[in-house]
Amino acid sequence: ERDTVFAFAEDYKAFIHLARTELSFVSEAVAFAEANGFEELSAATNIVPGKKIYEVNRDRTISLLVIGEDAIQDGFHIIGSHIDSPRLDLKGRPLYEGSEFALFQTNYHGGIKYHQWTNLPLALLGRIDKKDGTSVQVSVGLDPNDPIFMIPELSPHVDRSRNSKTLGDFITPEDLDPIIGHIPDDEDGDVVDQVLAYLAEEYGVTRADLVSAELALVPAGAPRDMGFDRGLIAAYGQDDRLASYAALRAVAEVENPQKTTMAFLVDNEEVGNRNNTGAHSDYFADLLSRLLYAQLEGDYREPLFRSALRQTKFISIDVNPGINPMNPGVWESGNAPKLGYGVNLKLYGQGNTANSEFIAWTRQLLDSNDVPWQTVTYKVGVGGGGTIGGEFSAQNIEVIDFGVPLLSIHTPYAVSSKVDVYSLYQAALAFYSYSE
Repeated sequence: ERDTVFAFAEDYKAFIHLARTELSFVSEAVAFAEANGFEELSAATNIVPGKKIYEVNRDRTISLLVIGEDAIQDGFHIIGSHIDSPRLDLKGRPLYEGSEFALFQTNYHGGIKYHQWTNLPLALLGRIDKKDGTSVQVSVGLDPNDPIFMIPELSPHVDRSRNSKTLGDFITPEDLDPIIGHIPDDEDGDVVDQVLAYLAEEYGVTRADLVSAELALVPAGAPRDMGFDRGLIAAYGQDDRLASYAALRAVAEVENPQKTTMAFLVDNEEVGNRNNTGAHSDYFADLLSRLLYAQLEGDYREPLFRSALRQTKFISIDVNPGINPMNPGVWESGNAPKLGYGVNLKLYGQGNTANSEFIAWTRQLLDSNDVPWQTVTYKVGVGGGGTIGGEFSAQNIEVIDFGVPLLSIHTPYAVSSKVDVYSLYQAALAFYSYSE
């Protein structure tokens, strides 16, 4: 099985190398889905058992479904996770000059430790939307031949006056401005003019177009194996594209399930599930009600939709911190998650916690499919974290929170176990394939 686990990890690394933002994840997921027999949902789609369909919401959320043998009104089996990760976004008017360097003003997306984003090769990814309705795709820094960008920290030779500051104050959010250019446009111009000339030539955009851009700076390095035994993966964006990839792979392999299965992969979890592409949006209910209407047509009634929600089982998957050898004492050892021991059942005691009968059902599912699992609960009053699960529990759906342990979550490079990545995929496949 080692060869299977390691082969799966290679596929995973290749995918998340390209899928660095929600926009690029959706683009890669659409290509993967279509290569695996999924069709885009339309008004003409025939909702019949075994049909594989997908729908994209505003380029930033993707849903993939396999229609089950049971009627849709009898509920779904859904796995939800998020595809955004902590990063640096450009401000609306980002370009400026400082000390004869061209720089970008940034703002952080999600919780980060500011100092960890300095002296780090960064790639610029996203899109620029112009007034004429066209959209320009931007990707600079992932190809080895591309330039990269960087936020330079002070050298220790000139930095002694700051050494008494706390870690949180040592680097502030306003310090996180990367250098993007240094050579002036000409003898009489400045370096900003040179950057604007490059943007005009390369992308056909103006300074004003940056106001309607969605551009992010992310770590440029590729995912890498870690350790002599290659049992770990160090990569950016594993929170939570690790879970999203596991759900994507699993739903693609399901054939003729009993319940209609769904991978619901959303945006903006790192900033509170906001906007019409986040888990708080009514888009989820809109999609499910349209599917039910497509199957029932004139017989559709609101109580049938509510019945479908009530009979749905939902696994919300988000990664969580695992025991870290640097400071294992922040954990209560009896409920601490360890890398390499399988998926986590999250029993936080706060936020969304599944009821005991659904936890028992989940235990039976995992044990009967030989999926290794463990529990995770933070020390009381010490740790915490949110997931998308509460958004769906509020809709009268049975929800349980899963995860896998990582080291260094919300840093430029988190660390996962290949065993845990594969175990999560196995758990997702077992859930989708379940039949009574």
